[in-house]
Amino acid sequence: MKTLFIVRHAKSSWKHEFLSDFERPLNKRGHNDAPMMAQILRDRGVSVDYIRSSPANRALTTARLLADGVGYALDHVETDENMYGAVDRQLQQIVRALPQDAQTAMVVGHNPGMMMLAESLAGFDEDNLPTCGIVCVTFDVDAWADVKEGSGALRYFEYPKKHY
Repeated sequence: MKTLFIVRHAKSSWKHEFLSDFERPLNKRGHNDAPMMAQILRDRGVSVDYIRSSPANRALTTARLLADGVGYALDHVETDENMYGAVDRQLQQIVRALPQDAQTAMVVGHNPGMMMLAESLAGFDEDNLPTCGIVCVTFDVDAWADVKEGSGALRYFEYPKKHY
């Protein structure tokens, strides 16, 4: 059994118009929401074996805040340039290549890719995966390489505004 947390980065700032999309930081709400979501995961008893993130500032900051909140070593958060701007098929390949010894993994990236990934793997049918939204999907497989489209079971969907 494998468990995957599909995460959209927290709310980002548009205040610094001179920054590229890749460099945009989190805004105040984003900095508050990510630790809150980590607490929700902790309350559910979540432990994460592996975290992979887009290297974009807002995604990596979100990944590190979540990692810190669930007790995952910050220096073990890995980045993958292929996740920035990735669509469903590319993200599925990334999931299938996750380390086999990780039973529970988290991928942190961007919409529309993350929403499409949740939809294709587990039938996630919400209109939107909001910022800092987390979709938990389980797979009845022994290896990430065996994850296929439609093979996941949607366990839960958490997002900040659900808890305000």
